[in-house]
Amino acid sequence: MAATPEKKVKDHVRKQLAARHVFHFMPATYGFGASGIADIIGCYLGKFFAIECKAGDNRPTMLQVKNLQRVSDAGGYALVVNEKNLADVDWMLDRIEKDVNYQKHEP
Repeated sequence: MAATPEKKVKDHVRKQLAARHVFHFMPATYGFGASGIADIIGCYLGKFFAIECKAGDNRPTMLQVKNLQRVSDAGGYALVVNEKNLADVDWMLDRIEKDVNYQKHEP
């Protein structure tokens, strides 16, 4: 069975995270978990993040947007990626590194 376009995005993101030894997981929802939770949840250098993966022109649902906003409002990092902006994952991780280093040197 061929991988769906969205699964290809998820696999690529997971490889990016694994290459930098980032703790992450994909919450299993299929009827038992909360709806609207991002596809990939993780923590890097003590910072929480949530990544919603989409394929093509697909957009997150309103509930997914709301949950990503809740992550952001709580001080975490929230990101929606597709095939066109996979580099944003590395940008987010770089941003986390800069934020952590800045906090270490804050007076």
